[in-house]
Amino acid sequence: MKYGFVKVAAVSPELRVADVKFNTLKIEEEIARQTQAGTEILVFPELSLCGYTCGDLFLQPLLIEACKSALKEITAFTKGISMLIFVGLPIAYKGNLYNCAAALCNGRVLGVVPKTNIPNYAEFYEKRYFIPAPEENFPAQYLGPEFSDENGCAEFGPNQIFFDEKQPDVRVACEICEDLWVGNPPSVRHAAAGATIIVNLSASDETIGKADYRRMLVRSQSGRNVCAYVYADAGSGESTTDMVFAGHDLIAENGSLLAESRLFSDGKCAAEIDVAFLAAERKKITTFRSTGEDGYAVTGAAFCGEGELSLRKISRTPFVPEESAELGSRAELILSMQAQALAKRLKHTGAKTAVIGISGGLDSSLALLVAARAFDILDKPRSQIVAVTMPGFGTTGRTYQNSLRLIGCVGAESKTVNISESVLRHFEDIGHDRNVLDVTYENAQARTRTMILMDLANKTGGLVIGTGDLSELALGWCTYNGDHMSMYAVNASVPKTLVRHLVRYEGTRAGGEEEKVLSDILSTEISPELLPPGKSGEIAQKTEDIVGPYELHDFFLYRAIRCGDTPKRVYYLAKYAFRGIYKEEVLLKWLKNFYRRFFSQQFKRSCIPDGVKIGSVTLSPRADWRMPSDASAALWLEELSPDEC
Repeated sequence: MKYGFVKVAAVSPELRVADVKFNTLKIEEEIARQTQAGTEILVFPELSLCGYTCGDLFLQPLLIEACKSALKEITAFTKGISMLIFVGLPIAYKGNLYNCAAALCNGRVLGVVPKTNIPNYAEFYEKRYFIPAPEENFPAQYLGPEFSDENGCAEFGPNQIFFDEKQPDVRVACEICEDLWVGNPPSVRHAAAGATIIVNLSASDETIGKADYRRMLVRSQSGRNVCAYVYADAGSGESTTDMVFAGHDLIAENGSLLAESRLFSDGKCAAEIDVAFLAAERKKITTFRSTGEDGYAVTGAAFCGEGELSLRKISRTPFVPEESAELGSRAELILSMQAQALAKRLKHTGAKTAVIGISGGLDSSLALLVAARAFDILDKPRSQIVAVTMPGFGTTGRTYQNSLRLIGCVGAESKTVNISESVLRHFEDIGHDRNVLDVTYENAQARTRTMILMDLANKTGGLVIGTGDLSELALGWCTYNGDHMSMYAVNASVPKTLVRHLVRYEGTRAGGEEEKVLSDILSTEISPELLPPGKSGEIAQKTEDIVGPYELHDFFLYRAIRCGDTPKRVYYLAKYAFRGIYKEEVLLKWLKNFYRRFFSQQFKRSCIPDGVKIGSVTLSPRADWRMPSDASAALWLEELSPDEC
């Protein structure tokens, strides 16, 4: 697929125990269906050519030879099909029997991977038939002529990686069933050797509670190894002499479950794996150590195409959970983190008060709500929160009244300081024409407000609590040494889309008058209110008209910083996520604006106040983001030129 995505499928086809011809036909039918679906990696269950529950029939040479012939037939069937396919079968060599997975692509056997860990549970007796994989690989030509052709000889052994020749980050390794369930699975060393996708051909019988444990294993293995994990489970066609199989197919990526089949259903699931993200994530994580490919057979083939995304969910609001069940718990956790961090800083410094500028907007509302929680934690009266409204040239009646109402609901001390006269005198001091509504006109107000807050903090023995959020820091949408500065910034790693959610949550939780005022704040246009209102008293300066919609900028920020996406990939995913909402030219316009501002405004982020880290994206120069203030955006903007896009 395009831009580092790979479409994978795990399938538990209809099966008859020991009926190799029937099973071969069903596997070929599924390969044909998956070819039409654009699948690039297809995984079938353990011993899928004959069935896992053959018992002592595994000791019959007739069954073993039938499976080898079936493999030859399926390999020929894949001629002309650009797909990496894994099928399971028993293979005999020098008097020993191995439980194997064969990797096929375009008429070739690329390699044969035997199972490393052979279970001996009472209900299985698998050790009765199979022996573990050898420690080292050897040429598979010794197994028979089916495993070599004019392109060379396949390898036999556990240490193999299959990569796509066009997308070398797509590196696939294999383990079989029990290999995952042991203390040190082979997939650990496969990932360390460079595999970004692990496939597992499995036959895991179903017992009460086992599905939950299986799901947890697959997710955790994909998370600790920073990889994708594709698990194909044996289905209901297996013998039920002593057990039952549910076809529980699973696909996980970096700890998250992407797809799952229902137990005892059709045994089929598909997903689009983001290999580019996995590769970027591994570069970031210094504890992920690559051991290199020594001792591995590394085989290339062409199995990745140019298909478009169709299955994967790309969230338009990646900082806000979309599952309603998580919304409340996530909000409560974030607010608790913010409040605990602020409480620690207040206690450590011995601050008597917290001084906050309240504008009637989202960010200052959230900061006030967090401060109230912090004072509750410290068992201090909320009246020691000094909430300051500072109306100026652009303040509207609606935001001013909402400020006062919210302060009253919280129970903080309310203080109003009108800055208009002070700013006008300042204009005279610096020789600025009050009728020129330029950046000086705007920023003088922001800096005056900060001076008032700082001096009030000195007077009351307190700390100034910053209100600016992560989205504003990313865009540099703050006045240097104005709202840019504080003594502790509680919202510094909370993006605007998440600020909205947190304010809404607190309103719902509080109810009554507080919910009403927060609801009105949520419906107010986002604005710094530094320019005079319109003739009807409405807000004249609308932030999102100037810098662009925050839902887009938060999406861009997450994709560029958290996921390490290139500008073209960010644009591609934005078109996919916001299709039918924004036109492509609008997305491109604001994406270019994002990169311009992100690079040009780094100098503001290089000296921001302390602030608690909330999620996986923060722009603190002391923590997760180190960037020179003079870095050029040219390379990133060039990739968004008309010729490239």
